[in-house]
Amino acid sequence: MSKLVKKLQLGASFSLIALTLLCLAWEIFLAPLNENGSLLFLKALPLLAPLFGILKGKRYTYQWASMLILLYFIEGVVRTWSDQGLSAQLAAIEIALSVAFFTCTIFYARHTRKAS
Repeated sequence: MSKLVKKLQLGASFSLIALTLLCLAWEIFLAPLNENGSLLFLKALPLLAPLFGILKGKRYTYQWASMLILLYFIEGVVRTWSDQGLSAQLAAIEIALSVAFFTCTIFYARHTRKAS
């Protein structure tokens, strides 16, 4: 495996784990939607589905996870636009992490493609 592919795998792994932790922290105690809490923290669960495939470097997981992450990008854009204060800042971080993950997964899939 080339150095570039290893760096892309590390970047995808880091950004996916960071995004999962951000979603949990954001909706549980940093800036929950309701003061009494909400079930919105469950949005982190779909991020666990590709985690082991990303960590193991499975190309197919990188391909479908690149589409899954677009939902988090969209949520980040909407909440950056509509929320205020800390919630808007956390949404901006969500955008950055989802773009980093998307970029790493796309280039990982491209560079691990078998020559035909």
